[in-house]
Amino acid sequence: MHHSASPRKGRTGRPRSAETDQAILCATRAALVDLGWGRLTMSDVAARAGVAKTTLYRRWANKNELVVDAVAVLFDELELPDRGSLRSDIEGVVLQFGALLARPETKTALMAVVAESTTDEALRERIRSAIVDRQKRLVLLGRSRAQTRGELPPDTPGEEGERAATRNMDLIFDVIAGAIVHRTLVSGEPVDAAWGRDFTALFLTGLGGLGEHD
Repeated sequence: MHHSASPRKGRTGRPRSAETDQAILCATRAALVDLGWGRLTMSDVAARAGVAKTTLYRRWANKNELVVDAVAVLFDELELPDRGSLRSDIEGVVLQFGALLARPETKTALMAVVAESTTDEALRERIRSAIVDRQKRLVLLGRSRAQTRGELPPDTPGEEGERAATRNMDLIFDVIAGAIVHRTLVSGEPVDAAWGRDFTALFLTGLGGLGEHD
């Protein structure tokens, strides 16, 4: 599990409290659902969490940082248990991801920060580092397992092989995450077992594989 936020360099004083962090991030998500991005304030979050505003600002400099971390810890809940095959692993994480995005607090927070990031490069970069890059761990683990099973070829040795592996990892993440985000947040349709099977078949074998599963 990743930490929700790391202490800033140069900070002094009392150590961070994990319980306080959790209360603040939970209050942030609740406030987003109730108030929306525009009406949400640091004061409101502090009041909901039962902490002083100074406590909040010692941890997060502004609302952007706070909301990104509030949604990032939800994505950190995603896991990739070994289900025995690449197909099953993908289906499992697709269903987890879909269920996570169906939660009101995740949906509201993610859509809010993405909308704000269109005019805020610093916020866009924080989304990349705190959410997107952190969750690429799932792709790295899934590829490694599939290579060990012999389902995928090993990476080519050397620097070119490393660059190719990174490109592949980025593409895999973009395709899977992009499809699920579009399905849940744009189309407003469920990511259920049937959709997960169809998507995984399409992802693994292309259009010709859509009728190959039971």
